[in-house]
Amino acid sequence: MDNSATINLDESNFDREVTQSDKPVIVDFWAEWCGPCKMIAPLLDEVAREKAGAVKVGKVNVDENQSLSFKYNIRAIPALLFFKNGQLRDQVTGVTSKKDLLNRIEALG
Repeated sequence: MDNSATINLDESNFDREVTQSDKPVIVDFWAEWCGPCKMIAPLLDEVAREKAGAVKVGKVNVDENQSLSFKYNIRAIPALLFFKNGQLRDQVTGVTSKKDLLNRIEALG
């Protein structure tokens, strides 16, 4: 996962990378033990590469960042949160398609 196009997020960099970002950001709340999270990771990587410069994709490990999970009321994973101008605009829980991800990014405008 070293050559991943996604950014690892935690409490120390979340505000800087997400809420202060001038680009839309997709935040993936995931865990090592979560099968569906592993299924969606390659899609997020593809989106991050294809939309590099236009959209940021970050990942929050829920086991290591429980306060972030609590703050955003994450109850099930994978949970994808879509931010624009620092505001949470959209959210999807569970595995989704790349097409759906791209449509949601477009909808952020």
